Amino acid sequence: MTALPSAVQAPPSASELLDRCRALVLPALTEAVGRLHPWVAEMAGYSFGWCEVGGAPAAAPGGKGVRQALAVLGARAAGADGRAGVPAAVAVELVHAFSLLHDDIMDGDATRRRRPAVWKAYGTGPAVLAGDALFALAVETLAAAPGGAGGLRLLSAALTDLVRGQADDLLFAARPFTGPERVTPEEYRAMAEHKTGALLGCAAALGAALGGAPGQVVAALDRAGRHLGVAFQLVDDVLGIWGDPAVTGKPAGGDLRQRKKTFPVLAALDSPAAARRLPALLDSPGRAAEAADLIEAAGGRAAALTEARRLTTEARTLLTRLPLAEDAVDGILRLVDHLAGREL
Repeated sequence: MTALPSAVQAPPSASELLDRCRALVLPALTEAVGRLHPWVAEMAGYSFGWCEVGGAPAAAPGGKGVRQALAVLGARAAGADGRAGVPAAVAVELVHAFSLLHDDIMDGDATRRRRPAVWKAYGTGPAVLAGDALFALAVETLAAAPGGAGGLRLLSAALTDLVRGQADDLLFAARPFTGPERVTPEEYRAMAEHKTGALLGCAAALGAALGGAPGQVVAALDRAGRHLGVAFQLVDDVLGIWGDPAVTGKPAGGDLRQRKKTFPVLAALDSPAAARRLPALLDSPGRAAEAADLIEAAGGRAAALTEARRLTTEARTLLTRLPLAEDAVDGILRLVDHLAGREL
């Protein structure tokens, strides 16, 4: 079994930490997915990058594994062996996969990680079924773990927030860019905490809870993870406009051509000059580069990165004030720096 590093070893990089945690969790995740109906298990395996349509083995790009790493490190931070956090890691990874399957359908996104999304590869109905199965499997996995019954309360609270955030995100699309009904940066932050931050916070908190941490520590880890989740989303917003397509796998300015109400756009619209000119640019997909320049000139990019740094600082402050295992906290902080530093 792959062990996490001890305090006396040279500290691993964030990428190494993610790899080690994935290796620790993968056997349990594979075993859980294998309990599903074979067709549903194939769709789940496809979503994780393990196979092609039809079941042939594949090594397609998977997710970063941030949530499962936070669950393992949360258990370690509580003074337990990283294995104690594995059921939490599996549960949050399954919930994350479930949310992506359904998100792609709701948003009409045809690709995921440079491959056809599950709903494009298998059909909408089968993809909904696979998502439902992953959600049920997450609950089953956690309920069967030692201490998992209490953990279900954490997971259900995160799921409630996730649904709330997704609902707001869908409703934002119908609201105008300007005027009294426009989406404000404050509303966007709340949506991002629910949609993205809740599950990251749950991952760290759930791992700590299964590792025996007291309630106040579990709550503080949840709060730190939520800060990290919003910061993660804000950096993603920046990459969605100015990121290098060779790195992100997405076309430059794609979020602008889709008229997404991301944080840099909303922050830029606080500038009267941008509020007058930007909506028209966003209504013209061929003028995405002009829109990006205007957003940057109006301070939208800087505002998003400043807010991301503020939130990561708050997460670091919370973590360093808790009575936690130092090596695990160092690992979480390396992940924080890695995720918030993707300014490509």
